[in-house]
Amino acid sequence: MVPDIPGAEGCITSDGFFDLEQVPKKIAVVGSGYIAVELAGILNVLGSEVDLIIRGGMPLRSMDKDVVSMLVTEMKEAGINLIDSTECASITTDSEGSKTILCTKGNEFAGYDEVLFATGRVPVTATLDLPAAGVDMAPGGTIVVDEASRTSAPDVYAVGDVIGKIDLTPVAIAAGRLLSDRLFAGKPESETLMDYDNVPTVVFSHPTLAVTGLTEEEAAAKYGSDAITVHKTTFVNMLYSREFLVEDQFQPKTMAKLICVGPEQRIVGLHMIGLATDEILQGFGVAIKMGATKADFDSVVAIHPTSAEELVTIPPWQAKYKNAVPKAEPEKAAVPA
Repeated sequence: MVPDIPGAEGCITSDGFFDLEQVPKKIAVVGSGYIAVELAGILNVLGSEVDLIIRGGMPLRSMDKDVVSMLVTEMKEAGINLIDSTECASITTDSEGSKTILCTKGNEFAGYDEVLFATGRVPVTATLDLPAAGVDMAPGGTIVVDEASRTSAPDVYAVGDVIGKIDLTPVAIAAGRLLSDRLFAGKPESETLMDYDNVPTVVFSHPTLAVTGLTEEEAAAKYGSDAITVHKTTFVNMLYSREFLVEDQFQPKTMAKLICVGPEQRIVGLHMIGLATDEILQGFGVAIKMGATKADFDSVVAIHPTSAEELVTIPPWQAKYKNAVPKAEPEKAAVPA
C-alpha cells in the first residue's frame, strides 16, 4: 500500500528494496510496522543514513510500550534518525534524482537517494468479484470467516493474511493445515479450529523484539489493573559486558517482561527485546500456551550463563503491582543482649 500523494510513484516499497543495485547513501523509510522497522535496521547496518518517518509517537504501536521504548533507544544509538508525529504530503525529485519529502505540517526533509514506503499491505481480492459468489467482504478487502475458516458461501473457505486476523506466514500455514485435516483427513471440527491467542511473533529489528500474548495495557483492559502483576528485568548481555567497558560507551541491553493475572499469576503475556530473544521465545511460547504460571517459571532451575535464565529468576520485588506476593523473609535469629 502506497499513499496517494504526489510523487509517490517515484518511490519504492519492500519489493523495490530487493531490487536495489547499490546501498543508498541516504534513505527515508516511511512506516511504523514490522517491515519499516526491520528494513530501517538492515539499511542502517549496511551503511545507509536512515530516517524512519512515522505518523505516531512510537513505532510498533500494537506492541508493549516498554520493549518498544527500549527498541527506539537502541535504534537511535545505532544511528537511525526517528522522525515521529510526521505525515508525508508529497515527494519531489530533482534533476539529479535527489528526493525531498514535504510533510503535512509544512516541514520538509531532503537529500534522499530513495524513499521507501512500508505503510501496510492490502489484500489482493478486488479482481475476484467475491460478492458475486456470495462471499462477504469486510472494509479494506478482507474476507469474513467464522471460527472454522468458513466464508458466507457454502463450501468456500479462507485462511491467512486475507482474513485480517494475524498477518504472519506461520499462522497461515497452521490454519491451512488444520483446515486440510478437517476437510480431507476426517478430523472433527472441535480439534481443527485455529487458536489465535498467544501466537508468538518476532520483529527482526536490531535488536530482535519477541512477544506473545497480551501487552500490559491489553491485560489491564481485559482483567482490570488490580488483577494483573508485571514482572520485569533489564540487563546487559554477557556478550557485551566486556567489549563495551569504554567510558560512556552505550551497552546494548536485554529486557524481559512477564504479564501475569490473578492470584495464581498465570502468565498472559511475555515480551522480550535483545540478543537471541527469537530463539528464547519459541520454547517459552509452549509453556505459556499450556497455561504456565509465574510459580512454574520460578520452579525451573536456571541455565547459567544464558539470557533465558532471566525469565525464571525474576525476583518478586521487581513486580510492578502490590498484588504480587513476595517471598517471605527468613526469620532472623535472636541476638543476645
